[in-house]
Amino acid sequence: MPATVNAAMSILQAIRTFFFYLLLGTSSLLWCSLSFFIAPFLPFKARYRFINVYWCRCALWLAKVFLKINVEVKGAENVPERPCVIVSNHQSTWETFFLSAYFEPLSQVLKRELLYVPFFGWAMAMLRPIAIDRDNPKAALKQVASKGDELLKDNVWVLIFPEGTRVPYGQMGKFSRSG
Repeated sequence: MPATVNAAMSILQAIRTFFFYLLLGTSSLLWCSLSFFIAPFLPFKARYRFINVYWCRCALWLAKVFLKINVEVKGAENVPERPCVIVSNHQSTWETFFLSAYFEPLSQVLKRELLYVPFFGWAMAMLRPIAIDRDNPKAALKQVASKGDELLKDNVWVLIFPEGTRVPYGQMGKFSRSG
């Protein structure tokens, strides 16, 4: 391809990425604010659907339209019908959106500091997350085991990223014991 075509494609991709993040951030602020006033009055499963599923589907739609990310699920017949623990690599925010919309209701193991993020964290706190203190791994492991067991008994899927943080595609991080 000529250099001018590559440059035009790069500029176009940058514009699409800018609009994706602009709309994602705006939708996040609006949806989390709305959720803050409506969701506390809903039972847990309806609250989860209201806060998480609809917004995550919006985020996935934005990724499809602006970033041209298409999804094809293979092997869904191998997923148990009953909620279980989902162990996933954490390469981007995309898999969090997808898994949160695909498995419902779902609780995530996350660092507790995320709950302090205005609007987003406040909405997340209403979804029964397993918010751990990563500075105290022993207590975090016990918390994941006990709260995870409680959630599974309540028919809630449990999502954990055992590497603890995002890891670039093709690389492996250090796995925690909690997974």
